[in-house]
Amino acid sequence: MISETIKPRFLETDALGHINNTVVPGWFEGARDPVFRWFTPDLDVKRWRLILARFDVSFHGELYYEYPVELRCYIGRIGNSSFDVYQEVWQHGEKCASGTSVLVHFDHQRKASIPIPEDIRQLMLQHLYPGEAR
Repeated sequence: MISETIKPRFLETDALGHINNTVVPGWFEGARDPVFRWFTPDLDVKRWRLILARFDVSFHGELYYEYPVELRCYIGRIGNSSFDVYQEVWQHGEKCASGTSVLVHFDHQRKASIPIPEDIRQLMLQHLYPGEAR
């Protein structure tokens, strides 16, 4: 598991007083930075090797501005060229949101998917979700 704790910003709240639902996908993207670095260590977009094929987010409870949030990131599935990143948002010991992103190892010049290298595959295995994702 990859984990980071963030402090929600006031601007991320909505008129109902909780974190707006449009914020969580952005948090998830930021929490995937360690995964991005496996493929592009310096995060140079000219050498970027991933594309986002799909993502979904489910909300399980409200999130609030005043309190820290833990973002958890796991690998849910490893295919030949694609993989799932399963993520969770926790606040006050409760899972408040979860989601899955499908990322594809991609050659942008050829416009084609390419196999995930074995060394990266080994890194992924260290972060497998311990249960059934979703």
